[in-house]
Amino acid sequence: MKIIKITVVSLIVILLASCNSMLDEEPQGYVDGDVLVTPTKVEQMVISAYSFLGQNHINKQFGLPYEEGSVRAGEAYKGGGGPGDNEDRGFWETFTYMNPDNSKSYSLDELWWVHYVAAWRINDAMIRAKNLTDEEYPLRSRRIAELRFLRGHVYMYMKQNFKFFPYIDENTPYDDYDKISNREFTDQELWGKLIDDFRAAEAVLPETHLESGVEIVGRPTKYAAKAYLAKALLFAAYEQDDQHNVVNINKEKLIEVEKLCTEVINESGKSLFSDFAYNFLWENENGQESIWAIQYSANTDNSPIGRNNSWLIYPTNSEYGCCGFLRPSLSLMNRYKTIKGIPDFDNFNKGEMLDNKTAFAKTPMDPRLFHTACVPEMPWKYDPAYIMQPHWSRAPEIYGYSMSQKMIVLPSCPCFRKTYPFMGSGLNWDVLRMDEVILWKAEALIQLNRETEALPLINSIRTRAANSTSFLKFADGTPTGKFDVAEYKPGTNCPAWNKDFAMKALQWERQLEFATEGKWFFDLVRWGIAAEYMNNYFTIEKTRRSHLEEAKFTKNRDEYFPIPQVQINFVKEGIYKQNYGW
Repeated sequence: MKIIKITVVSLIVILLASCNSMLDEEPQGYVDGDVLVTPTKVEQMVISAYSFLGQNHINKQFGLPYEEGSVRAGEAYKGGGGPGDNEDRGFWETFTYMNPDNSKSYSLDELWWVHYVAAWRINDAMIRAKNLTDEEYPLRSRRIAELRFLRGHVYMYMKQNFKFFPYIDENTPYDDYDKISNREFTDQELWGKLIDDFRAAEAVLPETHLESGVEIVGRPTKYAAKAYLAKALLFAAYEQDDQHNVVNINKEKLIEVEKLCTEVINESGKSLFSDFAYNFLWENENGQESIWAIQYSANTDNSPIGRNNSWLIYPTNSEYGCCGFLRPSLSLMNRYKTIKGIPDFDNFNKGEMLDNKTAFAKTPMDPRLFHTACVPEMPWKYDPAYIMQPHWSRAPEIYGYSMSQKMIVLPSCPCFRKTYPFMGSGLNWDVLRMDEVILWKAEALIQLNRETEALPLINSIRTRAANSTSFLKFADGTPTGKFDVAEYKPGTNCPAWNKDFAMKALQWERQLEFATEGKWFFDLVRWGIAAEYMNNYFTIEKTRRSHLEEAKFTKNRDEYFPIPQVQINFVKEGIYKQNYGW
């Protein structure tokens, strides 16, 4: 693997003052290995590990999984200047012309590589921390717990994207990195490694990080570890065979998921914002709903990409400039239609398209659409005086006019940075939020045949959605859409609340809540419904968007990326085994 090219040289971070977080800074230099085994230097190594989690580059993006989890899931089109712009990401979107060879999937190699750079930083910092005593380094146990949490986070993305990968930890000798098979562990055993890391982190991490009387944001707490442990257990509960079919749902794991989520909900001090919008405003980052977030910073004027967030998804107008990626799909926007206040499950993708001002005014809808997407003639990112224009959309003849909203900030935001032709912001990326914990608990309850207990949890998310309209107004104060969201009321606006219907409602709610946040594809795979869902999506969407004409999801193959051939070539023959179907 490319990680073997990295010598035993450690990256340190110059810690600069920051009004938001000590984790908002980026690596500045290199120092030789043994010099770093001091408490001060290990602290810098730990910050270096945190820092890398937020690095982004066109072909080496790490912190934001929207292409892997949303573009591949039909929530958004790739966007940009057309199919040839970042062509390989178009292969991800359509599942055609993909293969393990570097010539057709070079960014898969980069995706693989960048995660191992992060894992290496984490493991190297952990080795050095363990070489100190508690007396020498009073924060030793806490920092090791943080690093185990971070490693679980990094490997979660490897697990979701590639299923099998070589598990390398602080006990793996550097000289053995190219000798570790990606099939050393079974699917469930590999999940167990992630679970072990989060479990170990939860046992040690504090409820809050107070250092010298100051709370340090960005570091995971005990409740962040509980939440991530719940996520890992939930994914692992859907047990797959070698061909990626779900063959069993592990009840014991789900019982623990429910317990952990309950503890986070009841004890963490976190709660839902009153308005969904607050989750996507810079002024509210690290707020009451955020359990753990990747920390981004605007303090990177010396670097065009540095620690800024989301710089490829902005419009192509003069205030921004580039590049028009991640364009919400018509099918996604239509899923926000409602009937009697609940999703229009059967007819959402028929009739009027929910992608224009006229349709918004007359079609009952969930307001979360306007927190997710924008189209011409509508207010941009909650500013009623800043109206989106058609020319903001790049290649509308291919992708239409929709643009993403969640990761965008206004050009007037102090967090915004523009370095031609790119731009980004210091808006954090929430990896764990309270709304997701609530829905994880609901899902576990449904699968445990306790669907009646899940109903108020799902309804709490819908009630918040119904109240999330205060930012959604035109300049004259009129609402931007015909909003109609209600709780599920069995026997009144929905059928009997049995397990099948409850699971359907849960799945729909997850997409409405987290659309374009890079989660949906991984949900489809763990539920075992990716092929059916994606091919139904393509059947309809290819009649609307010509770039999807050849799109097709191949069951028992496309649930996971192939192992990049260039990585297979780096190690001795037979060390890596290719994923099934490739």
